[in-house]
Amino acid sequence: MAFGKFVLLHSGHVRFLERARSLVDRLIVVVASDATVEKARGKVFVPAEQRREVVAALKAVDEAVIGDDEDWYKVVAEKRPDVVVLGPDQEQDEEKLAYGLQCRGLSPKIVRVHEFSGGELHKTSRIIDR
Repeated sequence: MAFGKFVLLHSGHVRFLERARSLVDRLIVVVASDATVEKARGKVFVPAEQRREVVAALKAVDEAVIGDDEDWYKVVAEKRPDVVVLGPDQEQDEEKLAYGLQCRGLSPKIVRVHEFSGGELHKTSRIIDR
């Protein structure tokens, strides 16, 4: 399982999801809800269902779902992944995440994908800034 806002899909997202897929047999991607994106970015550029549809169309992705507005762990509890893959710039602390998951009776392996080259515009913030 991998997570992201996918505000503007770009090469960094594609590389992240390809790397995540290489670590698992089946990749479920959780796309942040509009409320989550608005909280983080202040504005929703593309509605969650459209972002989910685009992410689901990627070759590396087996299933894409929209995350819960309030409870980040809800979809993890529903899907029960064996592995949770974090991107290089995702802010979750692995130890705190593992603890939160354990409190829900979940114990997936947590893997942090390291930085990878994606060209000059491999981050949403760089695209928006430009």
